[in-house]
Order: sequence, then C-alpha cells, then structure tokens
Amino acid sequence: MDSSAAESPIHKFRNNIWILGIFSLLFGVVDRAITIYSDNYVSAIEFLQLLIPTILLLGWLYLKPEEDWVSNGSEQLQQYREKNLSHQDKVYLSTAQARMDELQAQHKISQCYVLPFPYLCQIYHLLNLKHLENVHSFSLGNLRVVGISDVQPTAIGGTVSFQTVLDSPMNVLRIWRRPVVEVDLVLHTPYMVELSVPVYGEKRIIIIFNVLPINEAEHEFLIDIYSDLEGPKFLLQALLHFAACLTLFEDLPYLRQLANRNLLHAFRSSQSSGHQTMWLFRRFVDLYGSNRSSQHSANQLESAR
Repeated sequence: MDSSAAESPIHKFRNNIWILGIFSLLFGVVDRAITIYSDNYVSAIEFLQLLIPTILLLGWLYLKPEEDWVSNGSEQLQQYREKNLSHQDKVYLSTAQARMDELQAQHKISQCYVLPFPYLCQIYHLLNLKHLENVHSFSLGNLRVVGISDVQPTAIGGTVSFQTVLDSPMNVLRIWRRPVVEVDLVLHTPYMVELSVPVYGEKRIIIIFNVLPINEAEHEFLIDIYSDLEGPKFLLQALLHFAACLTLFEDLPYLRQLANRNLLHAFRSSQSSGHQTMWLFRRFVDLYGSNRSSQHSANQLESAR
C-alpha cells in the first residue's frame, strides 16, 4: 500500500469513525450483559436488548474499511522506523518486522491506537501474567494462571510458558481451546511482545503487540492477530476484532491508574517483584531498565498492582 494513502486525512477519519463505532456498540453489549448477569434471570425483553446491539456490532465490524485504506502493523512499524531513532532501536524494529513477515500468511486482523499513557505502563501490563486473571477477568471468563512450566532468556528478551485453566463450563473460550492449555508469552524486543495460545486441532492464535513510544506521556499500540484456524474468514475476523476491542476497553482504567502514579525513578531490577508471574518483566528490567532512567520506576509500578 502506498504510505501516502495511509496518511490521508480522509482515510484516517474513516478508520477512526469505525473504531469509535466499535467502542460505542461494545459499551452497549457489555452493559446489557452485565445487567443480565447480575439479575441471574434472562427475560425475553432482556435477551432482545442484548441481541440487537450484538447484531449491530457484528454488522459494524463487517463494515471495516478495506485493508487498502488502513495501515496494518507492518506498515506502521515501517513508518515509525523512518523517525529519528537510534541504530539499536531500528534493529529492534527490524526484528519485529521479520517476525511479522514470518507470520504474514496467517494474518487475520490489525488494530492501531494512540493511547495517552506512558509506554512503560503498557509494557508492564503486557508482561504481568496475573493481569490475565484480574484486569481481564470479564473477557477471559475468570481464566486462571495455575503455574509456570518453563522460562527461557534470550539475548534481547525471553519466553515464559505457563498453564491456564478455564474453570467455568460456560466460558466462551471453550469454543476455541481445551480447558487446560500451555500458553507462551515472548518478549522479542523492548517494543514487541507475542502471546501464543493453542486452540483445537493443533492450531494456534498468535497475538503480536507492538508498543511504540511517542513521547513520555503517549504511545502507539499496534495489535496484530494471526491464526491458522480454518472457517469463514469474516466470522473469525469479526470475533477477533470484538475480542481485541473488549480487552483494550478493560485495559484503559488500569493503564490510567498506572499513569496517574507519576512514577519518576529509574528501573532497578532488585526492586521488581520476585513472583514467577513477573519473570518476563524482570527480564525486561535486567535488559533495558538502565536505559530508561527518565521513565517510570519498576518498583512504583509494582505498588500499583
């Protein structure tokens, strides 16, 4: 795609309207779902009130601007590389680009946001396994992290493998995966995190998060989802868009809480939590903490949990 087209104001406006519509309809769906859940009884009227915004949301997702009109994560990375970055940061972005190119044949959706929170808040959130249980308790149906099975450091990151359990027989995630599976969380670079989840039929859903600092108070957040799942492409894309928007909707209050802490000290590896669920964040601190003295401290981030 021509990068100039991606930068066109009308193209950006069209995409922003689409994203705003998703959040508006998503709020309606979540509000109705919470109301029904709290009543412990579903009347015909309540079911209809939930069904209508759900159908509208699925229809709105179908109206997503064509890929030719919207930059995907790879193109956003390329545009970011053109900024005045250090040589090392460009190497990190090239590493991220190579991994995304490797998965390109399985690419399903892309989402891009500019969030008014420091870059480090997002990194801390992504690398804290316990956030799957508390911050995302609604969207993941009270999923539980039950154990760390393996950790593997790399030269510029690391991998942690952990087991998750779906306790509830009504958990919607059972459509995709077994009740107990081993999930991989990978820190590829200081800007890229990968979450790899096994699903039925030896397939996987892989989510790539790129967190690109804009300034000390903002970052660009890129979400790219890949999968070798088979089935109707539109239905799969609609479900993945819905899931990505819902989890981001859950993220915002927590990210705001972290940002409001006004954390000003440098990273100190010894100040980070010793819990195994924080191993990957400690790895991040060990590798990159000393280079981010102007950003929030890991110790104060810990106190915000």
